[in-house]
Amino acid sequence: RFSFNEASKVIDLDQRQGYLKRGSFPELIRLNRIVHRGRDTTHRKIECRPSGIPTLPIVLNQQENDMAEMMIEVRDLKKLYRMGTETIYALNGVNLNIARNEYLALMGPSGSGKSTLMNLLGCLDTPTSGTYHLNHIDVSQVDDDELAEIRNKEIGFVFQTFNLLPRLSALENVALPLVYAGMGRHDRLEQAAEALRSVGLGDRMDHRPNELSGGQRQRVAVARALVNRPSIILADEPTGNLDSKTSYEIMDLFDNLHAQGNTIIIVTHEPDIAQRTLRIVKLIDGVVESDEPVNH
Repeated sequence: RFSFNEASKVIDLDQRQGYLKRGSFPELIRLNRIVHRGRDTTHRKIECRPSGIPTLPIVLNQQENDMAEMMIEVRDLKKLYRMGTETIYALNGVNLNIARNEYLALMGPSGSGKSTLMNLLGCLDTPTSGTYHLNHIDVSQVDDDELAEIRNKEIGFVFQTFNLLPRLSALENVALPLVYAGMGRHDRLEQAAEALRSVGLGDRMDHRPNELSGGQRQRVAVARALVNRPSIILADEPTGNLDSKTSYEIMDLFDNLHAQGNTIIIVTHEPDIAQRTLRIVKLIDGVVESDEPVNH
């Protein structure tokens, strides 16, 4: 149940989870660093803009609420590789739920399985067994063509090495996913320009990657991830090639994107970067060792 308190300028979330669709109530700024997990009923508060609206109760039954929120459901996910007579389990029974508008970090040492899990969540690979539901679609059972379509529509990737084409401008690099989506040139360039403006590069659209700083190139990569308006932004070590100051600027950008309602998963080995998120999932030897909220 959500209720608006005019005096304190907060909205109280109590008794059960709730999910407000973006744009439903323009008076709300956003869920302020709130993450709903499982059936957590902890009392939380949400910032909102001052306004004259009266107390506003919003009640969702639990079934509607769970359906509305859950974006990723992973059950007993396994990925094995055979090397001669030896079987290596990169993932050995991972269970994970990720709700809409979550902001989480995947951590783990080399060989823990975090890169394998990232590839599966990003639909770059398929599991040996187990299920992976993305927006209620069992992507563990689809063929390669369907997987590519889901990947293009649902997931925006940000890579450590930027992966920008050197001969294309920032605008053209950002527009590339829309080429694969079949969008016309005028519309895709307009949408790409909007994405670049959203990451603060409205004045760098015609620059090629070698004319941009490392931080600016990563911003272009983030804009490219956003341009298709995906369900999830999946960032693989997005600050790995950046200095500390630029790394924090990029994390500020992810903070803002999360505030706008985006679901963000960051794969990182840096504890200070993981602490910027709201939830840390640690993998060891192909299983989830811990899954904890971040206390800010």
